[in-house]
Amino acid sequence: MGAEHGDATLRGTEKAAAPWRQGLHSQNDEDGIIAEIFRRIGAKSKTFIEIGVGSGLENNTLALLVQGWRGLWIDANEVEIGQARSNLHPYIASGQLRVEQALITRDNVDSLVQTMGPAAEPDLLSIDIDGNDYYIWQVVQSITPRVVIVEYNATWFPPMSLSIAYQEQFQWRQNNYYGASLKALELLARRKRYRLVGCCFAGVNAFFVRADLCGRHFAKPYTAENHYEPPRYWMWHNAGHPAGIGPTERIDGSSAK
Repeated sequence: MGAEHGDATLRGTEKAAAPWRQGLHSQNDEDGIIAEIFRRIGAKSKTFIEIGVGSGLENNTLALLVQGWRGLWIDANEVEIGQARSNLHPYIASGQLRVEQALITRDNVDSLVQTMGPAAEPDLLSIDIDGNDYYIWQVVQSITPRVVIVEYNATWFPPMSLSIAYQEQFQWRQNNYYGASLKALELLARRKRYRLVGCCFAGVNAFFVRADLCGRHFAKPYTAENHYEPPRYWMWHNAGHPAGIGPTERIDGSSAK
C-alpha cells in the first residue's frame, strides 16, 4: 500500500515491515491498514457497514466503533448475532450500532444496505461471508462507500481470475474452496470505479479505495500482481486450509476500465 509519492516513513523494504500494520480487534493487521487509509484520504461521515461480523469481538469495524464511528452489522448466524448483541449492548442501546441477522444474497443485499445502512456514502463497507463475496459486492449499487474491504481467496494467485459459482445457501467447509481470487476482485473493482490499494499480510482481506479519492496516496499499479499477499493462514489457523473443490466461474476482465 506504500504511497506512490509519499514520505519515506510510508515505504519500507518489506511490506510486512510497514508501520501501519497493526491489529486491535481485527483478525490480522486490518485495523492499522484501515487507520492508515483514512489518514491519507480522510474520513467523511465516520460510518461503516460490515457484512459477516461473527460474534462482534473480532472483525474489521469494531476498532472504529470504539473510536466513535457508527454503523450497521449484518450476519446470517443466529447464535453469533445473539452474542454480538450481548457483547455490544451499550453501543446498540445508544443507537451507535445496528445489528441485524440476515442471510445475505445478491437479491436482497442492495435493499438491505440502502434501508438499514447509516449513510448513502458510508466511509467503509466490509464484506466477509466466506463464499459469495464477489457476487455480493457486484450487485451493491445503492450506496457509494469510500473504502471497501473484501475477503479474497489467496490460494488462487494472480493472474488467476476466479470465483466460486454463486450458491445462495453456500456454507464454507473450512477448506480452500470459497470466495474469489484477488484478480477477480481487482477487475470487479475497476468496473465499479474502485482501485486495489493493498492486502493484509496474512493474505485474507483486500482493500479498495474509490478511484476519485486515490489521488497520489497509494502505490501504482493498482493490480493483483502488485498488491497480492500469499496465504499465510498459519498466522491464525495452525494447519492452514485443506484442499477443497467445487464449481467456479472465470471472471472476464474485458469490460474493466
